[in-house]
Amino acid sequence: MTMRFRVGTYANGGGAGLCTVHPGTDDGGWSLGKADSGVPNASFATCSARHALNYFVDEQQAGAVGVYRLKAGRLVQLARVATQGADPCYIALNHDESLLAVANYGSGSIAVFELDPVTGLPTEPPALRTNHGSGPVSDRQEEPHAHCACFSPDDRRLYHVDLGTDEILVYPIDPATRSIGEREVAFAAPPGSGPRHLVFHPVLPLALLASELASTLTVLQIVGNRLVPRQTISTLPSDVAGKSICGHLSINAAGDRAYVTNRGHDSVAVFAWNEAGILMLLQHVTSGGASPRAFVLLEDERQMLLANEGDGTMTSFTVQGDGLLSPPIARLLVPGAAFPFVLTG
Repeated sequence: MTMRFRVGTYANGGGAGLCTVHPGTDDGGWSLGKADSGVPNASFATCSARHALNYFVDEQQAGAVGVYRLKAGRLVQLARVATQGADPCYIALNHDESLLAVANYGSGSIAVFELDPVTGLPTEPPALRTNHGSGPVSDRQEEPHAHCACFSPDDRRLYHVDLGTDEILVYPIDPATRSIGEREVAFAAPPGSGPRHLVFHPVLPLALLASELASTLTVLQIVGNRLVPRQTISTLPSDVAGKSICGHLSINAAGDRAYVTNRGHDSVAVFAWNEAGILMLLQHVTSGGASPRAFVLLEDERQMLLANEGDGTMTSFTVQGDGLLSPPIARLLVPGAAFPFVLTG
């Protein structure tokens, strides 16, 4: 972990690049190491175990994905490809690591790259899918804003979550040719809710959607190409005052706990997710920083590491045996903090 934990930072927030963070004392302390300026604006990432590669979006320059291999503790860039859109903010691999999907927030499009089966490098050009429309929140939904592109657990569908149009689109994938089919609307979200991130339960035929503008989680049942809503629950306390929006969403490996950040309320909400697929709020814990954007669960270490974009800090928490979080146990200044990530390789 010493050389493999990184925090992506935004240059316009004072970030120096992809920062190395070192674990410290047993009480959860961390220290900031060197930054790699060659990996700028890394606001989301994914990794390939098959090829020992790391894929980072560059959100704030001309939209691009950088592909890197870890060698002797340093990241070496192997490729940089254009995403054919503006402000890429999300990236995901399918399960056999043959396709790479990117959500371009600014242009409301998704790009899908085939990966070379030997090298794992993206082949160009990508398949591009665009959306059209808008939503009722004029300053956030004036046009499409793709915020997530992810594959179904069986790799037969690609989902496109659009914050700007309040939709989740779905594209069938031919398992033989890996070609992307025609779009359908998998889920029409409530107007103005601003769907942001979609994740899948590790066992049950369910997905979980975080809607940024509404600050809600919605449990969705997978029925063919459709996502059917079963439950919607607020991510905020009932008595909260002031503006707040959702941030990052994750589910633990057991599938019995879900975690989501609230930016404005500046908290992490913890939910139980039972075998019947019902969510129940367990806890709100302060994020220890302003505008918690993204986190990583380190289940083996029983820790959560959280990047607070608003004040450029990283906070850490103990994940207790019941899945609840301790109050923040450490706070580290990381200018431009956007996305914590564990490298592969």
